[in-house]
Amino acid sequence: MNASSFSRPPFAAGQRAPGGAIPQPELRPVLQPNSRFCFVCGLDNPFGLQACFYQTGEREATAWYTIPEQYQSYPGMAHGGIVASLLDEIVGRSVMGTQPEEGRFFFTARLTVKYRQHVPVGVPLRLVGRALKDRGRVLTAWGGVFLAAEDPAVAKPLAEAEATLMAVPEKEIATMDTETLGWRVYPDCTVREIADSG
Repeated sequence: MNASSFSRPPFAAGQRAPGGAIPQPELRPVLQPNSRFCFVCGLDNPFGLQACFYQTGEREATAWYTIPEQYQSYPGMAHGGIVASLLDEIVGRSVMGTQPEEGRFFFTARLTVKYRQHVPVGVPLRLVGRALKDRGRVLTAWGGVFLAAEDPAVAKPLAEAEATLMAVPEKEIATMDTETLGWRVYPDCTVREIADSG
C-alpha cells in the first residue's frame, strides 16, 4: 500500500476535519476533569487521543471527537481498538461528575463492543455514555459512537458497548497523587494549557 492510498479514504463520511477534541464552549460549565497521561483523556500524552468529556445529565456523559488519521485500520476507518478505548472511557464517565475532588473512579470488569458500521477517521463524532444500574460499588453502563452531524433524536450508533464497572477502592483513591496525575478541569482542554500551567 503506497502513501497515496491514504489520501482518499473510502469510508470517511462527509467533510474531513483534523483529529482531536471538538470545542463545545456552551458546555464549559459541565466539563469533566482530564489527566496528563491517560491514553484517552491525558492532555500531555503526545500519543494519546486527548479527548474532552462533559457531564450532560445526572447519569450521562458526552464527548465530541474526531479520530485522527494515525489511528486508522483500513484507509478512512478507525481501528476497532481505538473505538473500544473511547467507549471504555465514556461509559465510566457517565457518573464521574465535574468536580475533581468528588469524582467517582471505576475499573472496567467487562466491556462488550458491537461494531455496527465503520467508524470514520477525520469526521466529527459524538460519544454518549449512560449509567444503567448504579449499585455503588458496581456500575453497568452503555456507550455509543454516533456521527456528530446526525440528529441525536434519530441517530443510530456506529458502534456501541455495554460495560460492567467496579469502583476503585477508597484506600487506593486515598493514595492517588492528583498533582502528578494532573487530575483537574482544564477549561480549554488543550495540550498548551496543561504545558503552560505546570
